[in-house]
Amino acid sequence: MTPAVPLPRSMFTLPADVGDRLDHTPESAYAHLRDTHPTWFLSPPGVGAIGIMGWPMAEGQVLHRDEERVVLQDPVILPDGQQTRRLRLLATRSEPPVAVLPLLDGDVVLVDRFRHAARTWQWEILRGVGIEGVADAENAAGQLHDQLGTSASEVIALGQVHPDPAILAEAVLLYAARIDVVGELAHGAGIRRVRAVAFAEAEQMAQAGQLTDAVAITALFRARRAGLAD
Repeated sequence: MTPAVPLPRSMFTLPADVGDRLDHTPESAYAHLRDTHPTWFLSPPGVGAIGIMGWPMAEGQVLHRDEERVVLQDPVILPDGQQTRRLRLLATRSEPPVAVLPLLDGDVVLVDRFRHAARTWQWEILRGVGIEGVADAENAAGQLHDQLGTSASEVIALGQVHPDPAILAEAVLLYAARIDVVGELAHGAGIRRVRAVAFAEAEQMAQAGQLTDAVAITALFRARRAGLAD
């Protein structure tokens, strides 16, 4: 049996200029994020928005932070006045993630990918994180190279989607891309196989529950509306 390897603590170290809040607690980390990322704590105008309480009424916590993600526990006021706490998952990167629907001779290319959170295999389109200094469309084309070992002859923007706005703050940028071939798969990314199906068959997989990924389903819908299924 392989011995367990202790993982490093994910909580980041606060800088010295935090002053008297420099106690390295989840609350002080939250206060620091309020100061350095104020847009994360804004509320839109209008009745019915869930407000975030501020110090000294209450303080939230940073439950986890690494190079890609921050998990916050916010103290909030619901529209009916009830006070509670809600979790949020935010991206530390400013560049948005992308998802790419590959089109091969009119067929849809799906990958069978293992997802840790769901602990199951999922039929999906390509997904990837944003890369600093790279334009969004170029980032989408890069996912084809990195995950399918191919390149795009055309990249078409399909807008954006929020996969789960109940807890995920970020939106995913959607693209379709025309390709001529499928190359070597990125097995290190959890992809075990690839499948090219007719556009209508991919839609049937979604209707039958064989394809349940919300991003892929939205991309199919947007591509159909854009005339890419013809």
